[in-house]
Amino acid sequence: MQHRIIVLGAGYAGATAAGRLAKRLRREDVAITLVNAEPDFVERVRMHQLATGQHLRPRPFSEMLAGTGVEPKLAEVTGIDVDRRTVAVTDAAGARQELAYDTLVYALGSGWNTHGVPGTAEHAHDISGRPGALRLRERLARLESGRPVVVVGGGLTGLEAATEIAEARPDLDVALAARGTLGDWLSPKGRLHLRRVADRLGITVHENTDVTGVGTDHVTTADGTSIPAEVTVWTAGFAVHPVAQATALEVTGTGRIVVDGAMRSVSHPDVYAVGDAALATGPGDKPLRMSCASGIPMAWQAADSIAARLTGTKPPRTPLRYFNQCISLGRKEGLIQYVTADDRAVRAALTGRLAALYKELVCKGAAWGVANPTFGMPTRRRPLVRGNAQEPSAVRA
Repeated sequence: MQHRIIVLGAGYAGATAAGRLAKRLRREDVAITLVNAEPDFVERVRMHQLATGQHLRPRPFSEMLAGTGVEPKLAEVTGIDVDRRTVAVTDAAGARQELAYDTLVYALGSGWNTHGVPGTAEHAHDISGRPGALRLRERLARLESGRPVVVVGGGLTGLEAATEIAEARPDLDVALAARGTLGDWLSPKGRLHLRRVADRLGITVHENTDVTGVGTDHVTTADGTSIPAEVTVWTAGFAVHPVAQATALEVTGTGRIVVDGAMRSVSHPDVYAVGDAALATGPGDKPLRMSCASGIPMAWQAADSIAARLTGTKPPRTPLRYFNQCISLGRKEGLIQYVTADDRAVRAALTGRLAALYKELVCKGAAWGVANPTFGMPTRRRPLVRGNAQEPSAVRA
């Protein structure tokens, strides 16, 4: 009987984990199912490009996973019973089904986080996924010249969204509202370059500004100021998919699954979690931030841990550390901020067109890695040790 592995979510982390498992295990021994609500891979790091009308190359899973042995299943996850080891899904036609698993990889990721700010859900636009980016794309296309656009959130997503919109639509009045100062976590060189780009693109920056309300044509700040906004783009953080919080899995107060160094649930050893959905720690026991830079190494670790457990081999350890933060500032400018292993900025930073090219190569490399999870290197698929497959044993960090 094949060992049933179900991977929930086919973003960077989930798709990478599924593909890597297929490279590590023999097809006659395992059945790997990748459940996702969309039929193709979404390059989430490019949603600001999609929102401004740029064409993104389609990447259907039927092509990306062809010949791997991974079975894509187009469905939405509606529930998980970790005691019965089942997943409830609903397909595009509305048909409900229950899938049984022996090992589960949870990678449902995250979406936007409104933080309960009044009017955000009704009036703001979200670019954490393709549906929201496409809605914003349509809205911007209808927007007349000179109209105000406000991007709320001064993190990486907010910076990329504001600069992309300002470059693509120089006829619009683009503003960025940040709780702190512009790029306050960056090095002096990084902050200076960011400010120069914002000035050159004509972006109005509202620093130390806490947005407390979103209306149809404005946002309101904590001090009562009203900032005109024909379109509001909300990028002030992410919230994880709510399914895990409704299970018996041990989760944080925000719904992230608590995992050990093997990316294994600390409460249910047959469940692994990767990407934004998991709370894992890196250097200095600091929680890894929600990002592609965290999710992909977590996926490598989870897949290798599962393969080692099932085949009775020693699991390798993937370094969960950071090297840089890559920020696109439109198509012509970029910023590569080099960081310590625990994600603190150092003095060195790469700026300008070379940084933009660097970021583009990183984006292309991340998408290529989903289809080539072992980097195109020859792999050895090991047979399962049946006792390990049936009775998972703890793998400690």
